Amino acid sequence: MSASANGLRWLGLAALAIVLDQVTKLAVVAKLTAYQDVVAVTSFFNLVHVHNTGAAFSLFADQGGWQKLFFLTVALVASGVIAWLLRKPGGRVVYYAALALILGGALGNVIDRLAYGHVIDFLDFYAGTWHWPAFNVADSAITLGAALLIWDGFRHDIRGTA
Repeated sequence: MSASANGLRWLGLAALAIVLDQVTKLAVVAKLTAYQDVVAVTSFFNLVHVHNTGAAFSLFADQGGWQKLFFLTVALVASGVIAWLLRKPGGRVVYYAALALILGGALGNVIDRLAYGHVIDFLDFYAGTWHWPAFNVADSAITLGAALLIWDGFRHDIRGTA
């Protein structure tokens, strides 16, 4: 398979992550009022609608606004690097799937930042009164992609291949 065909294959997975992210966010915006509605799904999981102007776990959300352009720039640069890496020929499926998931997640959140000025988060896991910071499908794709990259790196190193 040529490098460009290889990249196109994995860009499809990134596109799927973007579509799933955006469809779920649109549903949340349509059904839940920001910061008001809470839908209890289980004894440890709610659906909510919150806005995140910061980074992961609302890091820097309370800053004066400089973070919006910064995080947008970082996400776009990282997406460009990942897209370039996806074009390189190779055969490690887990590596390419990981990069595609990170790309899709990053671009899903970029779309929010461009469209709304913030990222829409809605998955709220908790234990008792302690709540994990709300997140979304894009964040999940990024996290899964990062975990797969780490796992692939360990597998690759254990085999002793370069």
